[in-house]
Amino acid sequence: MTVASAQRHKVIGDVHLLLTDSQGRVLFGRRANTGYEDGAYHLPSGHLEAGESVVAALVREAKEEIGVTIDPAAVGFAHIMHNSASGGRVAFFFRVELWEGEPSNMEPDKCDDLAWFDFEALSDRMIPYCREALHHIAADRRFSIYGW
Repeated sequence: MTVASAQRHKVIGDVHLLLTDSQGRVLFGRRANTGYEDGAYHLPSGHLEAGESVVAALVREAKEEIGVTIDPAAVGFAHIMHNSASGGRVAFFFRVELWEGEPSNMEPDKCDDLAWFDFEALSDRMIPYCREALHHIAADRRFSIYGW
């Protein structure tokens, strides 16, 4: 039997955007110059900031990373993953099919490519927890645990 620690764990929260086009493809950026998984494709994503809801964080990250404007009412929940990275993170995945603007690389210092991928034909080079979350999303599983 596992005994819980008397210390409360502080969880890092991440948001991940499945920006989905009319063909069902999802937009990914290729990481560059970050020191973590450079060369791997990943969803537009970021950390929650203090006092920010997960939807507000997603809307903010979409504008900062790919220059699109998302109405919070257009955000649909897709998946949540409890990931063991960094001592424990919670990753929220949301699907958005309606937005304003043309996606463009707003962070060329951290991303060197934007590309649309079908769920059935994802890049060979992806961050592993993201690939696993996408498999769960494709199977309509709303929750997963990774790395524990």
